[in-house]
Amino acid sequence: MRRVSSPVIRCFAALLLGALAVPSAFAQRAGDRNEEERAAPMIGEQTGRILNEAIELLNMDDYAGARAALQDLRIDRLSPYERSRVEQILSNLDYAEEKYDSAREHLRLALESGGLNEQEASQVRFQIAQLFVAEERWAEAAESLEEWFATAQNPNSAAYYLLAVSYYQLNDLDRAFPAAQKAVELADQPQASWVELLVAIYIDRDEYEEALPYVERLVELQPKNKQHWLRLSSFYQEVERFGDALASIQIPYNAGMLSEDSEYMRLADLLMFNEIPYRAATVLEKGLEEGVVNEDADAYEKLANSWIAARDFDRAIPPLERAAQLSDDGDLYVRLAEVHVQREDWQAAAAALENGLEKGGLSDEGDAQILMGVALYSDGRPQEALEWFQRARRSDAHRDVANQYIKLIESEAG
Repeated sequence: MRRVSSPVIRCFAALLLGALAVPSAFAQRAGDRNEEERAAPMIGEQTGRILNEAIELLNMDDYAGARAALQDLRIDRLSPYERSRVEQILSNLDYAEEKYDSAREHLRLALESGGLNEQEASQVRFQIAQLFVAEERWAEAAESLEEWFATAQNPNSAAYYLLAVSYYQLNDLDRAFPAAQKAVELADQPQASWVELLVAIYIDRDEYEEALPYVERLVELQPKNKQHWLRLSSFYQEVERFGDALASIQIPYNAGMLSEDSEYMRLADLLMFNEIPYRAATVLEKGLEEGVVNEDADAYEKLANSWIAARDFDRAIPPLERAAQLSDDGDLYVRLAEVHVQREDWQAAAAALENGLEKGGLSDEGDAQILMGVALYSDGRPQEALEWFQRARRSDAHRDVANQYIKLIESEAG
């Protein structure tokens, strides 16, 4: 799981600018118009000017200037509300300079000042939790977020996402799962990273069927993201929806998005599985021509097998010859000989078998000897064939077949 970025805490400097621009404000108690109006916390004119100057310098990334401006304040003479605002600005400055412990301490002091209303205090508690997330201190982040959730009114999707990430990093899937679900469900347009986290949790729980709608949603959110299509294809394959698995990787292929050997090979495999071998062969040929598919024995063998499945034996021969040359053993030469036998090209079959036997490492040497005997016998060379059948009958697996051919040749010889 990659590191999760905390929202930029400096954003609440803009809120401070809005508050400081108004010298005073009034709020009426809800439900009783006749009740006496009470003034909201006020900021003195000189203090407000200094705070505004510090905020402007902060927004210009002049951190030293912002700190210097704040030094003109007499902290001991500030009201609780003014002191809380100073502590918040200092927290922003420390955060910008990645001094997370100090930034968090200033937020704690802002809370202790007693100048914040309930909503403002809740925001500060959330910012403290965000700082733990920024440091990847997941246990403290989860604890702080839970404390914040206990009193927060209408928590948003982002808050649930941070809670889910924290528990996910702690491998606490039971707590991460409902938070991740809530993050996605609450948002009209969830961020892709939120959906990805939920999918990751489903995968860890081996719940692929349940995850599938969210993988489909990722494709809807970011249709140009190749990885989403590939993941969707994998999920369809996992739940045995092989036609959908093929369609989900064919779409990015048609759009020119596939660029890796493994992606072309996977598309070819799905085309073969869905019994579309001709298209599998054309995909592999294109990949080899463009240098996307690695020119190794596996690729050429897969290409040859695609043409064989498409019953185009002539087009299967060149890639199968190349695969046999690149292979570490002679088995693919035996496979090449089998294709030549299908074409009734007996001399080519015998030549391929000679190469295979010479290369060695055959998984079934007796089978190659039987095939050599068949090729020579069919080419009108029974005595040469007889020698190969006699070798093949040393193998228990091929003795009966070899003896039948030996009897046939001896009977024909009279």
